[in-house]
Amino acid sequence: MTEALTPERILEAAEDTLRRFGPGKTTVVDVARSLGVSHGSVYRHFPNKAALRDAVAERWLERVNARLWPLTTADGSTTERLRSWLEQLSTTKRRMAREDPELFATYHALATESREVVRTHLETLVGMIASIISDGVSHGEFEVEEPHRAARGVLTATARFHNPAHASEWDDPELDAQFEEVWALLLLGLASGRR
Repeated sequence: MTEALTPERILEAAEDTLRRFGPGKTTVVDVARSLGVSHGSVYRHFPNKAALRDAVAERWLERVNARLWPLTTADGSTTERLRSWLEQLSTTKRRMAREDPELFATYHALATESREVVRTHLETLVGMIASIISDGVSHGEFEVEEPHRAARGVLTATARFHNPAHASEWDDPELDAQFEEVWALLLLGLASGRR
């Protein structure tokens, strides 16, 4: 008995195919062939190649998000939670790049093409940070007028440590020290009204 063709099976096959051929050479026919089905069967779940690539990129970014969600409501001070959240984002992306550089580069290329998927991902990240900052304001640790705007600033200020566009810099031995410098400035900014 043949296993039912589901979007999840197609995405798993697409990841395997992308790992073998890369984003420039992978076709829907390749994905279908690896599943032993016609490309028309794949198109019943994903209307075109772009939709399939977007879904692959989204699935990858959701893996990143899954590690971050628990930290938005974890125990501890909001300062500790925000730092843990930023460190988790950075270490997750750096680990992915180190452990499977070809697939990481493939996902980065797919995400770059999937602008709407990336925009949604970035808004999700900003929302998580804003939730932590809002808690910090409630608990008197931070003093900012607009937590969402501050969250966007935090994400932008730390881009070097988690944005795949900077992956070539992640082996810099000074990277951790530079994070500490940025972190100190962020804390000053978030707590600026508490002096």
